[in-house]
Amino acid sequence: MSFAIPAWDIPSLPVASSADRYPVRRIYCIGRNYAAHAREMGADEREPPFFFLKPADAIVQDGETIPYPAATGNLHYEAELVAAIGKPGKNIPVENANDHIFGYGVGIDLTRRDLQDEAKQMRRPWDMGKAFDQSAPCSAIHPVASVGHPAKGAIWLKVNGETKQSGDLTELIWSVPESIAYLSGLVELMPGDLIYTGTPAGVGAVIKGDRIQVHVNGVCELNIAIG
Repeated sequence: MSFAIPAWDIPSLPVASSADRYPVRRIYCIGRNYAAHAREMGADEREPPFFFLKPADAIVQDGETIPYPAATGNLHYEAELVAAIGKPGKNIPVENANDHIFGYGVGIDLTRRDLQDEAKQMRRPWDMGKAFDQSAPCSAIHPVASVGHPAKGAIWLKVNGETKQSGDLTELIWSVPESIAYLSGLVELMPGDLIYTGTPAGVGAVIKGDRIQVHVNGVCELNIAIG
């Protein structure tokens, strides 16, 4: 097969303790999935889950420095547990959802909050607030065989060594299996899909020169810098 223009490399993430890589197909993000964060964003705590997407090539790998993005003066961090799908499925029952997970990672949903807020006020899509270049930092993917299915444990984010977000996976409004079951009723999930599962309270802004560290107990840490 020949292409009319040069084809791009498939975005991918390293697989922990392996020479293999995990190809990234789609990035689904769950909005307002921790009770305290839902409250700080002015939402009800048990609304049905809702999702937005980021492009696969928005991936930023552990240890990288990324430029402060264009067209914003209010860049926010959101620490997240990331589930990596390894088996296709649609209309997946909650009790079978974990069977579709290849592994887990730690991610940051970077957000141009000013653009998102403007879009909300005008009842327009959030895409330019959420789905911009280098907006999806993510660690290596740790297979289920190594880390199991984390359902409890600390999740925190530090900026320049100062804790900004601190929560526990037990505080998820919709658990990972529930989220997968719900999402698979809207789209067919496929290997290569990443699900950013929501962020605890304490989101805030970063500026040029800041260093961000995210940790999920039992999974790993992620470190990036804003150039």
